Amino acid sequence: MNRKEIAEIRRRMSPDKNAVSCIRGCYVSEKGEIISTFSHSLMSLPMEDQEKYLALFKKSLAGVPGRNLIDIEFRPDQVMNDPAHQLLMGLRNTALTVDSGVEQLCAQIIESLDLQENCLILMLHDAYDVPFRHADEYKTDVISEEVFNYILVCVCPVKLTKPALSWFSDDGAFHAREQDWVVAPPEMGFMFPTFDDRAANIYSALYYTRDAEDMHDGFVNAVFHCDAPAPAVEQRERFQAVLEDALDEDLSFDVAQTVHEKLREMIQTHAQEKVPEPLEVSRREIGGMLQSCGVPGEKIEAFETRYDAEFGQGAPLRAANIAEPKKFELRTPDVVVKVNPERSDLIETRVIDGLKYILIRADEGVEVNGVNISIASAAAEADDAPF
Repeated sequence: MNRKEIAEIRRRMSPDKNAVSCIRGCYVSEKGEIISTFSHSLMSLPMEDQEKYLALFKKSLAGVPGRNLIDIEFRPDQVMNDPAHQLLMGLRNTALTVDSGVEQLCAQIIESLDLQENCLILMLHDAYDVPFRHADEYKTDVISEEVFNYILVCVCPVKLTKPALSWFSDDGAFHAREQDWVVAPPEMGFMFPTFDDRAANIYSALYYTRDAEDMHDGFVNAVFHCDAPAPAVEQRERFQAVLEDALDEDLSFDVAQTVHEKLREMIQTHAQEKVPEPLEVSRREIGGMLQSCGVPGEKIEAFETRYDAEFGQGAPLRAANIAEPKKFELRTPDVVVKVNPERSDLIETRVIDGLKYILIRADEGVEVNGVNISIASAAAEADDAPF
């Protein structure tokens, strides 16, 4: 799913914009024991409760596609025969009304979690009468024949608040408030099926993780019967390792700077053009960047071979997963230099009298621990030198 499709479903998480048939919940103790279950008609709840529930579901659709929000693809044989897919289809087709299916999914989720605290498993079913839109995104009053039925599931920690003073309006004074259990934003969740090209795609689910560095492998395997995708940080580290291994001594500062700068420019242009699909870069595009830096052809071939072995033949990578556009950093065992990514041109490397240096042009505004200092010119130093 792209950003626009995700945003279209997120907007439904409002009391006046959805057709949610029911909300089901399973409250679980830190020992994995079910404390309580419930099933509510959303419209039967007070408005304040409706808003709180929908806000939690909305958070499970928030994040960056490819990092926090990831498409889980089902193989054709899974769609035909896999119990995990059949369970999700059954829950969606019955609008969460069959207790046995809900209980089975809750049991799978509970078993997959490494519980350190109580948690709440929430589910909803919604039927979205998808409005017709022209190619220019103009919404019309034409009634669409497409009704997008989907389920949304999220797992929220339930935390014990700390005792504190609180205002009591009854007597107009502050008193000690006892500890209480409060539902926190979701740690993980998913939507099934996905809303691709503004229609249901039963070959895919949209998976959410709050921490992009933790894919919750057990949860993904239990719910979808497939391996969790590599976190964005891991993809970046693998890409960096491919570059280092293939280029070896030809991976200079200029090469690393050029690759980062070109990726940063691509990401920036992509964002400015408001393209909904995440930006992907191919092996060939990265090879072109290396060629522009003067990297020898045999090293580029070595990079492409290692790339295919690591990520798959010709598989593209999300640009945001392998480059940090808002970060440019140089690091040695003793020094860390952070630079505005748009001014990486201020940095260069040199070998002077056989010693390697990182040089930073510093024309003005130089501070040491918050104190403004001046840097003497070579001429001034010569004038001050003893005879």
